[in-house]
Amino acid sequence: MRKSIRNTFAICATTALLSVSAQAVEFINILTGGTSGIYYPLGVSLSQIYSKAMPDAKTAVQATKASIENLNLLQADRGEAAISLGDSFSDAYKGDPDAGFKAPLTKLRTIAALYPNYIHFVAAADSGIKSFADIKGKRISVGAPKSGTQLNSQKILEAAGISYKDFSKVEYLSYAESVELMKNRQLDVTLLSSGAGVAALRDLAVSQKVVFLSIPADIVAKINDPAYEVGIIPANTYEGQTADVNTIAVQNFLVTREGVSTDTVYKMTKSMFENLDQMVAAHAAAKAIKKENAISSLPAPLHPGAEKYYREVGLIK
Repeated sequence: MRKSIRNTFAICATTALLSVSAQAVEFINILTGGTSGIYYPLGVSLSQIYSKAMPDAKTAVQATKASIENLNLLQADRGEAAISLGDSFSDAYKGDPDAGFKAPLTKLRTIAALYPNYIHFVAAADSGIKSFADIKGKRISVGAPKSGTQLNSQKILEAAGISYKDFSKVEYLSYAESVELMKNRQLDVTLLSSGAGVAALRDLAVSQKVVFLSIPADIVAKINDPAYEVGIIPANTYEGQTADVNTIAVQNFLVTREGVSTDTVYKMTKSMFENLDQMVAAHAAAKAIKKENAISSLPAPLHPGAEKYYREVGLIK
């Protein structure tokens, strides 16, 4: 009798374990940025794409302070995919203390290069600022604390020989907060690092007259970072912006980490490139995402799942 009872318990325990295993759900948490930027709607689009490609997985989209927070969260196994600026990604993988990374984030892996961010220096038309040289002594927002935008502003201003002490007021704010203070005449100029056509600046340019400042090419040349290139914000991207704006472009990347399975990352990579039209519908910046550019200038090694896809389509021989 006792043997029969033991056998029954063993069978029940095995059945329970198999049931739990069968019901185990894979989670894909996508780390983005503020809801008024471009990372967030693209993350929502990716979530929808992944849900269809992996119906048994549970996807979620997390609004964050963007690049730097995203990379730290991935290193801590608190996300499976994230969007990040290339310079932040490179600094994180190498462990650049000046960029806020005390040790290398060695778990980070690349999925794909995405689209370029453009550095937007935007001034109120009535602030007296006509060119980049006029920003000294003004009230400025340089991006949320420890964000990729704030890191961009730090590198650009250093290259221009300008410190935060040269401004009458420095704010560390998100896109939405910066725009709100611009509208309330509490800021003279703000810096946003984003794809062309970011909603927060479209809203600002419609509500009041602003000036988009060109960044001189000699400043770009002084930035000792290969992630920074000369870029152009095309004319008429924003209300009242009737001429091209010479600026800086920094590539964005889709990032993952060690520990996410090869099969999952393969499906993430494949489904994204097969559904780019959905990402373009989420934001026009996604028009710049090209499969043929996906593995150029990688800040960290490719994840094996992404590499499998690129070999399949002939980008890696």
